[in-house]
Amino acid sequence: MQSRGSNARFSAMGMRSPISSLMLAMFAAMASLYVAGRLWQDAQNRVYFTKELDRITGQGHSAISVADTLKIIECREQRKKLSALEMELTAARQEGFISKQSSDMSKTPEKGPVIVIGIFTSFGRKNDRDAIRKAWMSTALKKMEEKKGIVARFVIGRSANRGDSLDRSIDSENSQTNDFFILENHVEAPEELSKKTKLFFAHAADSWTADYYAKVNDNVFVNLDSLGNTLASYLSDPRVYIGCMKSGEVFSEQGHKWYEPDWWKFGDGKTYFRHASTELFVISQALARYISINR
Repeated sequence: MQSRGSNARFSAMGMRSPISSLMLAMFAAMASLYVAGRLWQDAQNRVYFTKELDRITGQGHSAISVADTLKIIECREQRKKLSALEMELTAARQEGFISKQSSDMSKTPEKGPVIVIGIFTSFGRKNDRDAIRKAWMSTALKKMEEKKGIVARFVIGRSANRGDSLDRSIDSENSQTNDFFILENHVEAPEELSKKTKLFFAHAADSWTADYYAKVNDNVFVNLDSLGNTLASYLSDPRVYIGCMKSGEVFSEQGHKWYEPDWWKFGDGKTYFRHASTELFVISQALARYISINR
């Protein structure tokens, strides 16, 4: 009995053994086909992507270095920046801005002055202007412009009563000295000083293509040599502001020397916005052009 049972079990195992071997063989074959298919697909993908890379980069070889990849990325970024600048220029032209440099491209470009100095003055200050003329503006204006590249002009607006004695006195003085930069569309008033500053930089950038533009008051005596040495250290900086900036208290008490009638516009803090300060500051050509375009 035991012998027959043992033989039966061995016979059953013998019958299952060929079936198991067949299944293993089929599974192995399917696995081989799957792996071969994936390898073939990966190879095809590599060929495709290599061809696409060659087509996009214009390279005749399939391998591309890290340096070349960075150059391609940089070129794409520069192309984006150029497109953005072209859109800004188109928008500026639609707003009425026309570059004077592009109006006559046939002319040979001339070397502009190094700096245009606007000496801010007002009515009734002829004595101060004469003092400056005898001091650092003592050299003839034409000679100073040609030899040193320095343009200096007294900056002033017009009287609220256009054509009155104040305007006539300035016109008479200018006919003798020819050293004024008159802002025809600006009314001379202490509360309009910030607007006067903006208009000076805008019109000066339109009138002269200089490296720098400076604003100075008519009670300041400028050391031109020292100023020139200071500017020379900034020649490598295309966009620069040279001077002091501050943000001081807004005085709301009437009778105070620096009383601000519109003090309530500055909120609870009563603090002026950060702005250019001191008796002299300088901006580069790029900033002056920015003011001119966005005046």
